[in-house]
Amino acid sequence: MKRMPAIFVGHGSPMIALDHNELTETYGRVGQAVLEKFGRPKAILMISAHWYTRGTLVQSAAKPRQVYDMYGFSEELYALKYEPSGSAELTQEVQNVLGDAVEVDDSWGIDHGTWSILVHIFPQADIPVVQLSVNGLLSDEESYALGEKLAVLRGKGYLVMGSGNVVHNLREVEWENPHGSAAADRFDAYIKEAVEKRDDEKVIFYHQHPDASYAAPTPDHYLPLLYILGASKGEKPYVFNNVRNLGSMALTGYAFGL
Repeated sequence: MKRMPAIFVGHGSPMIALDHNELTETYGRVGQAVLEKFGRPKAILMISAHWYTRGTLVQSAAKPRQVYDMYGFSEELYALKYEPSGSAELTQEVQNVLGDAVEVDDSWGIDHGTWSILVHIFPQADIPVVQLSVNGLLSDEESYALGEKLAVLRGKGYLVMGSGNVVHNLREVEWENPHGSAAADRFDAYIKEAVEKRDDEKVIFYHQHPDASYAAPTPDHYLPLLYILGASKGEKPYVFNNVRNLGSMALTGYAFGL
């Protein structure tokens, strides 16, 4: 069995679920590349920024509910359905790997950090999905180390994905700006160079950058990248959707082993 990739996706606004543009077409190409090179994953372990918890939680539901965890958007977005099955086998594998460090919790579901991008990457919703929460109690180094433990799942036919944003600052959104602010551009370029060089310490200790408090005022959207870096230690990335928009959002994605 080929070792599945580990992929971090920048998801941006929930409205990207309804978009048909170069960004979403690239999502589709990434999904197609996975299928062509590796075959269909047994299931996807998705680490979404929108399940940010005290502790590490994993889902076990046979049919996770679709969560519309956003407010004030168009009715069309709330009507969109993406309803994959769960995977009891993957849930058990995660428990085997993480042991007492993980708990099963089905109070959440498949949130927009997951379905807004998977609707383009794997539009048939025919690959099971299990979400793993982002543990807000872990340090940045511990988040990376947890990702290292998840790497073994890739060799068992599971696709490990993270969904967030390298730059995500809702308070500084510029709704009329189709590009990034100067601070967003600087920080995203800094992280991109570090990821490409596999200078993982720079990515882990991102607070050292002068624009870090602007780019990641809260860690929830940034941390999925650390999980994926840990799960792909030493591998060089395929960089996709290297763009910023709304001033304070970066959609840059990284695929390892693709």
